[in-house]
Amino acid sequence: MRPSLVLQKLRSGENVACFKVNLADPRAVEIAALSGFDCIWLDQEHIGQDWSILAAQIWAAKSQNKDTLVRVSRGSYSDYVKPLELDATGIMVPHVMHAADARKVVEMTRFHPEGMRAIDGGNADGAYTAADFRQYLKDANRQRFVILQIEDPEALEGLEDIARLEGYDMLFFGPGDFSQAIGAPGEMNHPEITAAREKVVRLAKKHRKFAGTTGTPDKVSIYQTMGYQFISIGADVISLTQYCRQLMADFNTTDPKNSSSGHYYKS
Repeated sequence: MRPSLVLQKLRSGENVACFKVNLADPRAVEIAALSGFDCIWLDQEHIGQDWSILAAQIWAAKSQNKDTLVRVSRGSYSDYVKPLELDATGIMVPHVMHAADARKVVEMTRFHPEGMRAIDGGNADGAYTAADFRQYLKDANRQRFVILQIEDPEALEGLEDIARLEGYDMLFFGPGDFSQAIGAPGEMNHPEITAAREKVVRLAKKHRKFAGTTGTPDKVSIYQTMGYQFISIGADVISLTQYCRQLMADFNTTDPKNSSSGHYYKS
């Protein structure tokens, strides 16, 4: 099984840069991987790519020896293990609410002795049965990561119990949904969000878990100083939208015939 670049860097005390890809084309993944990102975030919660598309995206990242993180949809164990069987390097489960919820995730995504994940071995992660069976189980537990996403005030109340559980690798603070839950949508500097972000990283470190979050490039050093080693710092749709708008703004500025419409494209 291909070793995880993300886990290698995190376990060595290094920082990890992640990039989110919303578009279906595997070339978007390959471009991000070629640009140097350690991990490409693929999404099944809000996007729901066809499984064949997801497989191609994972292959694209692997071609550049980069990791893929798939945020799964909340559902049955199949929703959690299929990305791993396609050889995604990790999964992230959204809206983990309490310790019992987290324990169930571990049970469904880790092999014995950590959990009771359903075994197949005939997919990409098991080299289509070519991998030694017992080594496959060990590698899947050691070289594939499981992330619990904390994005609700309710989860903060029992976060200590979640953090102390064994069998997963990272607590990931999601400020977007958290801001909505506290009645302050999009207010990323809200005091409650700051306090929640600090609590997540503090308890993650206390219980020997890694901490991850999202952040703009200007916030990276702040979050890293707090203890966040894994930060997702951008997305393909954001980049493409900003680039297209800037091109049109430049076009409308330089072309007198279009100058009157230029205000539509100002950021």
